[in-house]
Amino acid sequence: MQKVALVTGSASGIGAATVRRLAGDGMTVVVHSRSSRDVGVALAEELGGSYLQADLADDEEAAGLVPRVLAEHGRLDVLVNNAGLSWPVPHADLDALSAADWRRLLDVNLIAPWLLCTAAAPALRESGGSIVNVTSHAGVRPKGSSIAYAASKAALNHVTKLLAAALGPDIRVNAVAPGLVDTPMTADWTAAQELWKTSSPMRRAAQPSDVADLIAAIIGNPYLTGEVILLDGGLNLR
Repeated sequence: MQKVALVTGSASGIGAATVRRLAGDGMTVVVHSRSSRDVGVALAEELGGSYLQADLADDEEAAGLVPRVLAEHGRLDVLVNNAGLSWPVPHADLDALSAADWRRLLDVNLIAPWLLCTAAAPALRESGGSIVNVTSHAGVRPKGSSIAYAASKAALNHVTKLLAAALGPDIRVNAVAPGLVDTPMTADWTAAQELWKTSSPMRRAAQPSDVADLIAAIIGNPYLTGEVILLDGGLNLR
């Protein structure tokens, strides 16, 4: 029976590249988005998978994704927590984020992955499955985005390690922490684009496929768990 992978936030960008890669590896993929329903449905149909819509800022909708996958496919082998909110506000601009902004960032970037991981654990334990959390360079190196965003991703990195210890050996839990990724969302981030082009050893931002390839490699390694893998083209060396 084919393995089933749920990838949140997968109608575009890193998520879309990831479902394409996992489908190419022979998995049945579940595409998810909060909006962009038509795009998500079309991608799922193209890949022979299915589509689910949910707002991950809503606890019930987030936790309810896994039962919906199991009802349709009967199993779950891979969970990729890719969906997230980004807020490219300078760290020094302390008044730019309200308490409500903080809460929404934490709801989507931290609480939703936690709810999905705990909801998925029984099915993943049965299948010997894998969780990959997509975090950020900003969660490893405290710079480059808003304090709230960086803090949410740093917390998810720590949750990744704690879950790996709690869920092993049946379930492996790892994280990918990309730097700048070339997506429509980051197209106008000119300062960040220039930084990666001039200061990183690779002299470019990552492509979504670069991140997807690493996610697939992590899923395929049966001994890898508890790791947060920085994928920033070597910018951290500077």
